[in-house]
Amino acid sequence: MYVYTTLNIYKFLINNIKYKFINAFSNNIEKMNQFHCVINATKYFIRKPINPLSYCLSYPYSKKMATEVERAQSAAHNGDTIFGKILRNEIPCKFIYEDDQCVAFHDLNPQAPTHFLVIPRKPIPQLSKSEDDDKLVLGHLMLVARKIAKEQGLDNGFRLVINDGKDGAQSVYHLHLHVLGGRQMQWPPG
Repeated sequence: MYVYTTLNIYKFLINNIKYKFINAFSNNIEKMNQFHCVINATKYFIRKPINPLSYCLSYPYSKKMATEVERAQSAAHNGDTIFGKILRNEIPCKFIYEDDQCVAFHDLNPQAPTHFLVIPRKPIPQLSKSEDDDKLVLGHLMLVARKIAKEQGLDNGFRLVINDGKDGAQSVYHLHLHVLGGRQMQWPPG
């Protein structure tokens, strides 16, 4: 006689869910990727009694963070950057703000409902390499960030982020200010 324990029932349900997902979407890998999080969450649920939805919601974010850290570890510290190419019009970009000191544009990989970058025209590689002569440009970046945040409707607040160096997960060595908003930010951020 087979004893039906809670663990056995969970295993049975998970195997059925996996089988149905795989059969239903085996011809469409992109659709299958959407359910990857659900399958991982159900596996995780068996090991630990937590809410699988919380794991599912954090999985895409942690995966994005891992790739950003990997890019930061391998980023070139000198030479041409994608922002340099944007400033020289070698790469097309739709600016949401532009003046003689800086430009701003939406991030291609947004981490919040509103996520834009403010970059100086002067090629400062990172904040820790800035000089005393750069204080006017650095202050200007902050004021422009505030102005655009207001224009973007971030009246309830926003977060400013500058990644600096390898440990700071800087992946492009041209100083840039991330402005994130449109949702409740969490603390601590790191």
